[in-house]
Amino acid sequence: MSQHAIERLYLMQVGSMPEYQIPIVCYLVQTGDGKNILIDSGLPESMPEGEADFENGQDVIEQLASIGLQPDDIDTVISTHYDIDHAGRHAVFTKALYVVQRVHHLDAASNPRFAANRPQWDQPMERIQLVDGDTELLPGLELIETSGHVPGHQSVLVRLPKTGAILLPIDAVPFSKGFTRDKQDDGSNPDAEAIRASTMKLLDLVEREHIGLVIFGHDQEQWEGLKKLPEYYE
Repeated sequence: MSQHAIERLYLMQVGSMPEYQIPIVCYLVQTGDGKNILIDSGLPESMPEGEADFENGQDVIEQLASIGLQPDDIDTVISTHYDIDHAGRHAVFTKALYVVQRVHHLDAASNPRFAANRPQWDQPMERIQLVDGDTELLPGLELIETSGHVPGHQSVLVRLPKTGAILLPIDAVPFSKGFTRDKQDDGSNPDAEAIRASTMKLLDLVEREHIGLVIFGHDQEQWEGLKKLPEYYE
């Protein structure tokens, strides 16, 4: 097995949205050559006025510390999108390279939806890697463009040596009940046609690749049965 191969996937709950009883989560991928790749960074320390009613839990920095990692140990932050519950702690990872879809980064620059969280995601361009569409970031770590929730949203496919492939749809499919070919738009996405196309794309991927585990972005019922840090998938 290549030393660059993906070895572990950690799941972290960093908060919740009590009104809807949903978890706010992020993920850590570790490779055989010691790279630490964070997928999203969760909620900010304090919520800007006017933002949704989130409740902070043990934040990403505390959880990383519990397995011996500091912010400077993070090599890469995969930013699935810039919503405040997914990119609220980006700025603390000062040595990381941020990876985001070009379409999303450009849209966010003028989209009021992302303005309150701009100090977190608007990092120097030399530390941002813009990708265009589906991209293999590393062997065993693939970014999948899944617009609809926001322009340029990306999901992540993680290939592990024992568990096999795990799909993280993030907000393209936040709940298991929505992962169906007859999915109906619930009105929560600005582009219903695109979110349906992204759902079909991920369903096709699961069938084609025989993916055994899909971890939905905010599914409390599923989340309760998953391994969470310090446990991991390998």
